[in-house]
Amino acid sequence: MRYVLVSIIAALMTAAATPASSHTRDRSREAVSIEMVSDSGRTYQAIPHRDFRKQGTHVIKQYLEARKGENYGIIIRNRTPGRIGVVIAVDGRNIISGKKSHLRNSEAMYVVNGYGSGRYNGWRTANDRIHKFYFTDIGDSYAKKTFKDTSAMGVIAVTVYREKERPRPLHRHQNKKSAPAAPAPSTESAGKGAAGRLQDETAGTGFGDKQYSPSIRVAFEPERRPIQKTLVKYEWRKVL
Repeated sequence: MRYVLVSIIAALMTAAATPASSHTRDRSREAVSIEMVSDSGRTYQAIPHRDFRKQGTHVIKQYLEARKGENYGIIIRNRTPGRIGVVIAVDGRNIISGKKSHLRNSEAMYVVNGYGSGRYNGWRTANDRIHKFYFTDIGDSYAKKTFKDTSAMGVIAVTVYREKERPRPLHRHQNKKSAPAAPAPSTESAGKGAAGRLQDETAGTGFGDKQYSPSIRVAFEPERRPIQKTLVKYEWRKVL
C-alpha cells in the first residue's frame, strides 16, 4: 500500500471561483475539471486545442495566456464518487518532490476525495510549506535555475488515477481454501513529450514566496492506467 499526500488547505475551496472560460466546450464528459486561477481569484481563460481518448485515457490539450509576475494556483475538482490520485507536473517537475516527472502512478501525488476539490499553489518543500507558483521567464524558472531542465518548459500537466478497488473479504467456510492474493500492481509510463521548440520569450514558473500549507499522508493505491490527462501549454500573449 502506498502513502500519498492530502493537502489540508487545498481542500478548503473558495466559493468565489469564476467560470473556466467563455468557450462552450462540454466539460461534463471530464471526470476531473482543472483550472488555473490567480491569487485574486480570477480564472485564466483556457483555449481548447485537442480532446481525444487514447488507450482508455481522456486526453485534453489546452493553451493558456500567462501573465508575467502573477502568482497562480491549480484547482482540481473531482466529479466522480471515488477518491482520485493526481500527479501534477509544472515545467516537467513534480510539484511535490521536485523530481523529473513522467506522470507515472509511482510518483508523488495528491489525493482528492470523491466529489471534492483542491487548490495547489506551489512547489512543496515540507509537509507544512510550499513556495508559490508565479509566471516568469525561462531563466528565472524553478526548472531551469535549479535543475537546468527545459524539456517541458511552459507546460502544466495533471494526470488522474482512480483508486484501485480493494478486494472484498470473502466468507470462508469450513474446509474451503481462501482466495489467492491479488498480483502486485505494475507501473506503466504515461509520459509526455517536450513542450516544443524553446524561444527566448517562452514562459516558465518560478519558485516564489513561502506559504503555510499543511498536508498529511494517506494510504492510496492507484490504478495502473490514468483515466484523464490534461496538458496546458501556457505562454505570453505575444507568443500565443
